[in-house]
Formats: sequence, structure tokens, C-alpha cells
Amino acid sequence: MVHSFIITGFLGVGKSSMLTNTIKNHFGDKKVAIIVNEFGEIGVDQNILKNVHSDVIEISEGCICCQMAEEFEGGVIEILNKYNPEILFVETSGAAEPFPVFMSLQNLGLSVEGIICVCDVKNYDAYMHNPTAKYQVGGSNILVLNKTDLVKENELRQAKKDIIALKEEHDIKNTLTGKKVFNNYFVHTSEQGIVGKDVFEGAYQIEEIVGLANEYHQHDHTSHDAIERKVAKVNQDIMFNDIDELLMSLPENIYRVKGMIKTNDVPTPLIVNYSFGNVAFEALDDYEGESILVFIGDDIDEGFATLTNKFSFLNIPKHTHTQWSQAPSTLLTLQ
Repeated sequence: MVHSFIITGFLGVGKSSMLTNTIKNHFGDKKVAIIVNEFGEIGVDQNILKNVHSDVIEISEGCICCQMAEEFEGGVIEILNKYNPEILFVETSGAAEPFPVFMSLQNLGLSVEGIICVCDVKNYDAYMHNPTAKYQVGGSNILVLNKTDLVKENELRQAKKDIIALKEEHDIKNTLTGKKVFNNYFVHTSEQGIVGKDVFEGAYQIEEIVGLANEYHQHDHTSHDAIERKVAKVNQDIMFNDIDELLMSLPENIYRVKGMIKTNDVPTPLIVNYSFGNVAFEALDDYEGESILVFIGDDIDEGFATLTNKFSFLNIPKHTHTQWSQAPSTLLTLQ
């Protein structure tokens, strides 16, 4: 199961710094691959990213969301076949919009865990009038307010207010239904591109999901401004539509569901990947373990209890492992 993240944001906001810090700080034990799309600064970012000991395919002199689409998809296929990574990062050009990249990755069968837009809170008012910058914010489901160490507290509050207003104004919608593509989104802060691992919560491999279900440690946390996860085991006597109905019934503050399920009407086990309103299933031919789902969100106790009461096929392990991240974040739900 290959997880992917898209890193977007305007020129000079700190995307490459955030990406290198992320891999060094949070994914040192993973096999990571990076695709870098550069526009006007050929070779610079690639040299920086080589220092994190990951594999880089650099696509230069173009934009992967338009005329370079075929080369981009070819690059993704090449890096998947050649390196078999666990996690793929795509850093877009500062002149690119992220949503077409998201569609390309989904079309290739990758699990897109998040579209992360890095915003410069010190200089945002100098570039946010640009249409591309607006649609980078609108086409993302995770906003990282970067360079917070360069502004005062009241300036940060104003920047956050302004950027959220742009997000809600330019949030992408399904052209057929008129509904928002992402049910909700998170806002995080960072200094010098350093963010907490909670930004990337949900990028689990199968063995990690099994490990979560088998852990018997209860953590006592008091902060409610963070991310929580709950684990449920699924009865074997279910149909595919039962899982589909469950995912359509999620409260807005549960924004990710990961796991493996077996149903009576599908011949092979399935990987379930629900992120911010988008759901994908993938065949898992060799899986012989239990059906397990991990629910991730913000303050989800009540919503999780409602789900387990409504859907009798969800069983809570005797000692469900719950973890709250230390880095503060803000969950925004959209009606």
C-alpha cells in the first residue's frame, strides 16, 4: 500500500524545507520517494532533497498539472516500479495548482493522504492575490501556516483568519453536484518548515494497523486540540454495502478511516482508504488477518460511540489504543 502526499504552495513559502524536515524527523524508518516539479529554479531543490537520502525524479521546465501531465504520470510509474516506496511525496511547482496532481495520483491507484498547502504568514498578503495561490489554498485539505516565528501573535491570528477566508471562498467543488470535494480540512502551524507528525496521521502500513488493534495501552491526555484515533474490529458476516453505508455515515470530525476488511460478496479482502470525504478500495489478495478499521479525527469519542451503536458489526477491542498528538491543530468542517 503506497501512501502519497502532495506539497503545494506559492514560490518561496518554504515547501522544500518542510519536505526535507518532514522526512528527516518523521519518516526515517520508511522507504520514501520524492517527485519534484520545478519551474524556473532548475536543479536547486533536487540538490537539497538528495540530502535526505531519498530517490528524486525531477521534472523541469514545465508544470505537472498541465502540459507535463504525461511525463508526471510516467515518472510516478517509474519510481513505483523501480524503488517500491512506502510513501511518495510530490512537491509541485509554485506555479502549479494541486488538484489535477491529486486526480493523476488517484487515477494511478495511489492512496492520497493529503494535499498540503504551505502558506507564508509573513508575506502572504504580497502573493495571495495571485489566482494560482488562491487555488492552491482552495485545492488543499491541509493548510500549514509557515514562518510563524517571523510574526507577532496578533499578525498570526490575522493571517490565519485571512487564509481561512480564502480557503472557504475558493474551496474546490464537484462540477456535477456542486458539493465540496473535501468535507473538512485542518490548519497547522510551523516554524522554519518544522511540523508535527500529526499532519501526516493516517499513513499506516498494514502491519501497523494490525499493531494498533493489538496494542493494550491506554494513554491519559487532557488536550482536546489535537488528533485522536480509535480502532474497531469488524465482524466477518458483512456485505460490501455495509462498509459503504458506514463510510457515508461518518460525522464530519472523523476525517480518515484506514483498514482491511473481508466481505461476503467480494472474493478478496480489501484495503479501505477514506480521506476527507474521498474513499478508495484496493484488493488485498494475501491478507488472512482480521477485519480492522482505524478511525482518525478530532475529539471523536461521541461520534465513534454513535457509529458502534448504529453498526453492530463494529467491535471495540477491550483496550482500544487512543493517542493524542502533542502539536496543536485546528479542524474546520464545511457545510
